[in-house]
Amino acid sequence: MTSLVVALVCVAVPVRAQDQPSQYCDPEAYTAEDIDAALAACDAQLAGKSVLLRERIRAYLTRGDLLGLKGQPEAAMSNYDQAVKLIATAGQLTSGSLLDKETPDSVSRILAASVLYHRGEALRVQGQMPLAVADYSRAIDYYEDDAQTYWHRAQAYEAGGQLALALRDLDKAATLEPDGARYLIDRGRILTRTGALNRAMADFDKALALSPNDANAQAGREAVQARLRAQSQQTSTRGPSPAVAERRVALVIGNSAYRNAPRLPNPARDAAGVADALRRVGFATVTLETDLPRDKLTEALRAFAQLADEADWALVYYAGHGIELGGANYLVPVDAKLSADRDIGFEAVPLESVLSAVEGAKKLRIVVLDACRDNPFASQMRRTLSATTRAIGRGLASVEPERGTLVVYAAKHGETALDGDVSGNSPFATAFIKNVQVPGLEVRRMFDVVRDDVMDITGRRQQPFSYGSVSGRQDFYFVAAQTAGKK
Repeated sequence: MTSLVVALVCVAVPVRAQDQPSQYCDPEAYTAEDIDAALAACDAQLAGKSVLLRERIRAYLTRGDLLGLKGQPEAAMSNYDQAVKLIATAGQLTSGSLLDKETPDSVSRILAASVLYHRGEALRVQGQMPLAVADYSRAIDYYEDDAQTYWHRAQAYEAGGQLALALRDLDKAATLEPDGARYLIDRGRILTRTGALNRAMADFDKALALSPNDANAQAGREAVQARLRAQSQQTSTRGPSPAVAERRVALVIGNSAYRNAPRLPNPARDAAGVADALRRVGFATVTLETDLPRDKLTEALRAFAQLADEADWALVYYAGHGIELGGANYLVPVDAKLSADRDIGFEAVPLESVLSAVEGAKKLRIVVLDACRDNPFASQMRRTLSATTRAIGRGLASVEPERGTLVVYAAKHGETALDGDVSGNSPFATAFIKNVQVPGLEVRRMFDVVRDDVMDITGRRQQPFSYGSVSGRQDFYFVAAQTAGKK
């Protein structure tokens, strides 16, 4: 497996003939004069009249790294940008390595990945996590077998609070490099944050087997041991009771920027508000995603399913377009075209996938769909399926989830929901954000109050509806009742 960092070493221009590639890209091997000489060599290469496209890209990439070493991030970014622009002009992208003989207008996919990886690194260091994730993702599109790219994208995801996606990337990195202790340590650390302590312990143990003196692995293992001891003491003194904290995880999605339909003004804001509210009421992990195409929506659900497997509560909130076909419900990704009714099954994501994502939670599973808006594709959609068996309905169809699961629609089946004021939130999101933070509202009653508030806000034009059932022997609270006089 080729590393993109090693790939960069191969394209660097040595200052001195005796320099080895491994020394050339080592910041500790340089004095200021060495870097300036290397920059001069890159400049001379770029000034050449017959320089191949791939060599120009390599020179800009190397200049970017050298300027980064000199502490000039803006100049470094300008060189990375120039390299990315040149990649776009390549006549073809080959699958070969950087050392392959290529035609003058060809660029290897590994070189393209290297440029995007290194620009992603610079963006991550600058704290621009969404842009860094975008570059890492494009690098992976070009070259999908580099563990470090997944690792650093995981770090960017984690910094942005997207722990489920970070865990997914660390899983991939650990698969690509089974002896990579650093991937196991980071995964163990995030698993500890989410409360999956047994899995975290297994990762730290494996990391220590690979690297016995690693201080981070040792510290991580000790932290897990301390938490497990605390849990054991709490259980032994109080017994299994509500005093033992439940672990709750949530995936919140807001699709606003539809590419083939008018933009929805509020879902992205609705999702952000809901995510903040869930964090305030104690959800251990809240992954916020916006404007997801189909592949990213599916990835987010798959990654969240792993978190749900280790949780007591799992909640998915989706704001955006939804559609019903022949009694089945679908979430509409932002890249859907839906030029024909038969495309729904290929371009949309079935509600069953969402229900599967929360299925592993031990106590309570909640799916909230603020997705009952008017179908913007209806006027352009060709009808190719039987009208009697596969008709497209208004709003969403009713559902019958498994026991222990609640599915909440912003508008009752067969009806549509309002998007609300363009500068605020939808009526449903407004009511949900307010009531989910009210102490002492049992979950079922909380959604009843949300329904009443939405009907008041909309003049009874919109009625939310809940489907499914949970155990009548236990009450569930987003926020427990406040007891006066207790410390």
